[in-house]
Amino acid sequence: MAKVAFLGLGVMGYPMAGHLARRGHEVTVYNRTAAKAEAWVEEHGGAWAKTPAEAARGKEFIMACVGNDDDLRSVCTGEGGAFGGMDRGAIFVDHTTVSAKVTAELYSEAKTLGLSFVDAPISGGQAGAENAALSVMCGGDQPAYDMAEPVIDTYAKLCRRIGESGAGQMTKMCNQIAIAGLVQGLSEALHFAEKAGLDGRAVVEVISQGAAGSWQMSNRYETMLDDHFDHGFAVDWMRKDLGICLQAADEVQASLPVTALVDQFYKDVQKQGGGRWDTSSLIRRLRALG
Repeated sequence: MAKVAFLGLGVMGYPMAGHLARRGHEVTVYNRTAAKAEAWVEEHGGAWAKTPAEAARGKEFIMACVGNDDDLRSVCTGEGGAFGGMDRGAIFVDHTTVSAKVTAELYSEAKTLGLSFVDAPISGGQAGAENAALSVMCGGDQPAYDMAEPVIDTYAKLCRRIGESGAGQMTKMCNQIAIAGLVQGLSEALHFAEKAGLDGRAVVEVISQGAAGSWQMSNRYETMLDDHFDHGFAVDWMRKDLGICLQAADEVQASLPVTALVDQFYKDVQKQGGGRWDTSSLIRRLRALG
């Protein structure tokens, strides 16, 4: 069992840290809103800290799942940041979806301080976090990954090192690029079925068993048909991720026409007031068009 700090108790981090505690790891949590950290300790035991540095002190592993590049920089190197409290040889595991640029920056800073930094973004949504069924794609030094993998496996169904530092974040971009096109395609299929007077559930029962089947179809079609979008990964976060994808595409000279288009469709959803709706709300944009 390991001594672990977990930074960030959002819809993903809260249950992930809970799995670590249930497995028997010694867990100290930090959250920007202290009340949530206190609630976590009341539910799971362990301890909570007022700063990332305090949470990291004496820990072998520091896991983070925060919002964006700036949030990650803050918990790592800002005032009271984790890097300032970590012992030499400790390993920082970042589960946030951030840019490859900030990953490179923090990997280099960690190395200078005698620390290890593994980028380990996650896929599987809130349900995956709650059910310990996340896919974790990692980048970083092999020895650090080998040490961190058993801890990550506490809440993962699959954890794999893709390559050197930054490879995990680049793989997560591939994940978001693929999802964007899938959700738009599913939205159009269900919208077409509605307009054609078909029973959407019957349609999905048939087409999901063939080449059209996908995780999105199996897990989201019913709520999409019911116009229910208050669960899962929010549109605001998806636009953040797609922005990272499009910026990286410019840097590596990749062409992402569908991703760029779907990003603008999500912008339309935001204009409808749907920034906190989940990503399957693309169908609501089509319904609004008539």
